[in-house]
Amino acid sequence: MNAISLFLDHCYENQLREVSVKRKYVWLIFLLTAGLSVFGQGGRKMTREDYIKTFSDLAMKEMARVGIPASITLAQGCLESGNGNSTLSVKGNNHFGIKCHDWTGKKMYHDDDKKNECFRSYRSAYESYRDHSEFLTTRSRYASLLELNPHDYRGWAKGLKKAGYATANNYATLLIKIIEENELYKYDLKVLEGGADFEEGVKTDSESPSHGYPTTREVLLNNKIEYIVTLPGDTPESLRNELNLYKNELFRYNNLYKGIKLEPGQIIYLQPKRRKAAPGNEIHKVEEGQTMYDISQMYGVKLKHLYRYNRMMEGEQPIEGADVYLRKKKREPVLKLEPTEEQPDQEEMQFKFDG
Repeated sequence: MNAISLFLDHCYENQLREVSVKRKYVWLIFLLTAGLSVFGQGGRKMTREDYIKTFSDLAMKEMARVGIPASITLAQGCLESGNGNSTLSVKGNNHFGIKCHDWTGKKMYHDDDKKNECFRSYRSAYESYRDHSEFLTTRSRYASLLELNPHDYRGWAKGLKKAGYATANNYATLLIKIIEENELYKYDLKVLEGGADFEEGVKTDSESPSHGYPTTREVLLNNKIEYIVTLPGDTPESLRNELNLYKNELFRYNNLYKGIKLEPGQIIYLQPKRRKAAPGNEIHKVEEGQTMYDISQMYGVKLKHLYRYNRMMEGEQPIEGADVYLRKKKREPVLKLEPTEEQPDQEEMQFKFDG
């Protein structure tokens, strides 16, 4: 009996050890699963405050580049991505719920208004923000929004709903609520007043230079607008590829026509020009041969505003010695040249792409 008892005791101890090991294994699986659920999205779920803090610089960078209010970009990002926690933003870096449409890049599928809809997928949040800017600035249905004052976030919110960006009836109300509750309009003012600090830039990868463009050439500032100076051999197409720009950016920002040949030493803006010149540049005295386009490029002021300030029609040119107002409307029209048949058609086309 003793031998049998010892044998049974031994078997029972082995069973206990097996149960203990299984319990430890179950607990390990549980902890790993719990850990993944807690930390699977960057350590924890982002709060709205986290999201705004993380992406405010990028939103301001895009406002300075294309003119979309940073408050609107941030509010849309918060709303469309669930503060960075949605499936689209976590798995596809899609922060604005933009569907495929004419997209040729990477795609992902997700249930939205309909089952298994196609959405754009990006390598990074940076790409998502850039594509959001491209989406709004290149589609005609949003064109009127770019004519609004850059601090008119209410107009932008209502305009986005009217243009059909989202199907929710209260979309504009939701955006305005997010902006006002979180005081996102402060970021708009920061850009407009020149207080936004982009010294660290927005990088596409760890090796990108501080200005955010994948190029080793010097990127300069004029009227708080980034620009480069052309080198021999530069073309709009080569610059677009070198600087990773969208198709028509250089043409729109610089009033260029398709097929133009760039000359070495030209100023080429990488962002939209401003409504007015920098403080201290009130009036420009026209030198021999200077055109309104030359003055626009010199001071980084949009052509349409220069014409408006100086009570001129589009395409008209000032005479040598005339005063061209750069920041406010002139009481009397500027002295101008009478149009002649010798004026080349191509020069007139330069004004076509003014944004």
